[in-house]
Amino acid sequence: MTTRPPRPIAVVGPTATGKSDLAVRLALRCGGEVVNADAMQLYRGMDIGTAKVTEAERQGVPHHLLDVLDVTETASVAAYQRHARAVIEDLLAAGRTPVLVGGSGLYVQAVLDDLRFPGTDPAVRARLEHELAEVGAPALHARLAEADPVAAEAILPSNGRRVVRALEVIEITGQPFSATLPRPGPARYDTVLVGVDRAAVDLDARVDLRVDHMFAAGLVDEVRELVGRGLREGRTASRALGYQQVLAALDGEYDMATAATETARATRRFVRRQRSWFRRDNRITWFDPAGFPPAAPGAPDDLVDAVLALTRR
Repeated sequence: MTTRPPRPIAVVGPTATGKSDLAVRLALRCGGEVVNADAMQLYRGMDIGTAKVTEAERQGVPHHLLDVLDVTETASVAAYQRHARAVIEDLLAAGRTPVLVGGSGLYVQAVLDDLRFPGTDPAVRARLEHELAEVGAPALHARLAEADPVAAEAILPSNGRRVVRALEVIEITGQPFSATLPRPGPARYDTVLVGVDRAAVDLDARVDLRVDHMFAAGLVDEVRELVGRGLREGRTASRALGYQQVLAALDGEYDMATAATETARATRRFVRRQRSWFRRDNRITWFDPAGFPPAAPGAPDDLVDAVLALTRR
């Protein structure tokens, strides 16, 4: 009798749904290791504001592609694709189950689909970056929404770097940026895609609680410490949810209570964009953890059982 090789599992969906916890439980059950697919958790020191799993929460499960960038570096989907695929292939070769987890839809798609990256035009890029500095990311995002509504739906209005890249691709290729994204076919590595989501009211409440916890746990001090490491110069890291709002408060734009309120509001908007992105992928089987009772120590874990049943099909 031959043993079937392990099938990778991708755990995706909006923030604050419980993806990281489920990924650890899956890895523990099936002898796996976790591969991060959250763009902001790539950054060293961005722990509280990204809800990065602590050493205790990892329960001894190895985690890959956490803490691999300095806050001054710019995250690259192309570089992430190379590194994540290499990690997954190494794990599969060793007979370990990769559990890819995160809410950065483009990063997940870069690993599992034939996502390729159009070239760049330095002159077009420089002009768009000059416009970004002059008019701001929301104005360029409004232009993107007219040219490519699908891409605009997937990119936060505050993410100037990605807005510029999308407009650059549109200009140099003559096609919508979203046309460069592959239509989902069979997932690479025969990966099983699992979505985690909750009722909107429930998830909004979880987001508010998470933000309250972050500020109580020392997010402001974390940001201050990262400013000393060059956070303000980081084109990607400085725009992360929570960090952007705390930086604005430190600059006197508003107080910290308002920073917390704005962080929660922006996160709720981001949740809706994540949901819209992932719900378009009909390969994903969705679960609401609220429908599964919490597993007591030593008792069956019904949610993990349901997910692992998909890998045996």
